[in-house]
Amino acid sequence: MPRWKELPDSLDERSRRLVVQLRRLKDHSGMSLSSLQSKTGYSRSSWERYLNGRALPPRRAVEELARVGGVDPTRLLVLHEVAEEAWRQEPDTSKGPDLPQSRGARRTVVIGVLVAVVLGGLVAGLLVVAPWENGGSASPSRGAFAYKAGKTYPCVVKHKAGRLYAGYSSTSTALLAGPGWDVVEAQCLLRHLGFDPGVVDGVYGPDTTRAVKRLQDKAGLPPDGLVGPHTWQVLRK
Repeated sequence: MPRWKELPDSLDERSRRLVVQLRRLKDHSGMSLSSLQSKTGYSRSSWERYLNGRALPPRRAVEELARVGGVDPTRLLVLHEVAEEAWRQEPDTSKGPDLPQSRGARRTVVIGVLVAVVLGGLVAGLLVVAPWENGGSASPSRGAFAYKAGKTYPCVVKHKAGRLYAGYSSTSTALLAGPGWDVVEAQCLLRHLGFDPGVVDGVYGPDTTRAVKRLQDKAGLPPDGLVGPHTWQVLRK
């Protein structure tokens, strides 16, 4: 499979996260751009722009990609909502009709994400599991994660069956992008391994992203700051 082009440096981090997920789903499906054109109704040239960060795909295009890829679109649509905010803040008329217009009512989960983003002072979004994997494994005894400003969590990392765990999540596949128990787990493991993520608060902010990049660089992984299966493998060692 051909290597993806480097995404533009000017691409907002919120949009970058969406493009990374769309690329991974496209790769996982094994479909070519021509196949996407025939199956989604969006042209090959449009998908080239979407997947190379030169245009924000319409919401419908994201739904269609999820459909043909056989995944639930909810998490991708959450990322799309956050990315859309970034594009609205920096309008670019050169991108033409691909830029979606403002919409009416949104899913409750999307509204919740945007509120969390504002409260946390972030632009990251929410916890995103790779759509083709059921990776979320937060400890059931802790219940649903709720961000609280100033709240931090203790880290007690232990070995279990040759792997490291901090007791907040057992996932080894979740792709992190925002508040959640999986983020607390990753922050604790980063600190244990000597890569300071800043405060352990469950928020995937700039300090955590920098710590992940340092870990990835040392482990010989692409330092993209995204925690997915390969990075979890390093964290759990």
